[in-house]
Amino acid sequence: MTKNVGSADRVLRIIFGSTLLILAIVNPQVPYSYGGLVGVLLLGTGLFGWCGLYRLLSYSTLTKTGA
Repeated sequence: MTKNVGSADRVLRIIFGSTLLILAIVNPQVPYSYGGLVGVLLLGTGLFGWCGLYRLLSYSTLTKTGA
């Protein structure tokens, strides 16, 4: 798996994913539990730096460096 999630994108995914996961744990009713699932996905893609949807769309938020 080649990384395709840039650093700013990763930070936002980790923040939003953690927030949704915490809300789902604190308030485990049905709407929030779905948010918890989304939170787990966002947190995982943020921590690993790879997004399957980006892969399917041939998209990347990594910056290109070099000459």
